[in-house]
Amino acid sequence: MFLSVCKEKKITNIPLVQIRPCRTQARHNFNDEKLRELAVSIKQNGILQPVTVRKISSSEYEIIAGERRLRAAAMCGKAKIPCIVIACSEEQAVIYSMIENIQRTDLNFFEEAEGISKLMKFCGLTQQETARRLGKKQSTIANKLRVLKLTDEEKELMMKAHLTERHARALLKINDVTDRRILLSEMIENNMNVTQSEKHIDLFIKRQKVRKQQKQKQTLVIKDIRIFENTIKRAIETMRMSGVNALSSQSENDRYIEYTVRIPKSKNDEENHMTA
Repeated sequence: MFLSVCKEKKITNIPLVQIRPCRTQARHNFNDEKLRELAVSIKQNGILQPVTVRKISSSEYEIIAGERRLRAAAMCGKAKIPCIVIACSEEQAVIYSMIENIQRTDLNFFEEAEGISKLMKFCGLTQQETARRLGKKQSTIANKLRVLKLTDEEKELMMKAHLTERHARALLKINDVTDRRILLSEMIENNMNVTQSEKHIDLFIKRQKVRKQQKQKQTLVIKDIRIFENTIKRAIETMRMSGVNALSSQSENDRYIEYTVRIPKSKNDEENHMTA
């Protein structure tokens, strides 16, 4: 994709009221403090790097790159901003804006992942093709996209706690949302670094595995007991069908289950047993 620049990269001062934000902006959160710092710098030194825009009507432009500069300029009362006007289609502008924003170092890792996801969907790209365009490894793209599996609440909590992409990837070892939420809270409350978080999560997984194994063993024991019970019942029923009046009783405590089977040795024993 090649974008042509109007008038050989001529810088044009365009009124802010004629410039509209880019609708595919990857960044969702603009740090107010940093914007104020940029506004002070712009007021004192001017805008050192022009904003990139494209013309969409006779009197309106759409920003492609530099929305933070646009916002800061408005904050410090600038009426116009220096721009480089690029001649391109809407599709080219969207792609250029996405790539430019994704490649910025000050995006948080969730914004970067969302930008990559939008680029792939808009352009119909595979992870491999996306990696080639962004100059990254395919495995890097795959890892970055994985963090989007976290819930919006988890993302918000992680950003407020200033946790990293590695924290997020460690948390994704847990599939259950409730368990994940508990672990995330513990990570934040205890101010765990990445290594501590990974160990904490691995320990949780090991404990879950042990509990699962214990539960399976308990299930097998219960199943075996039921088989034994059914065997006794069938044996007694067989004796009764053969004319032997066999009886059984059962008692149980915390340690064991006790079965008593009474089989009369003679007719008199049977009659006495029935009388008793």
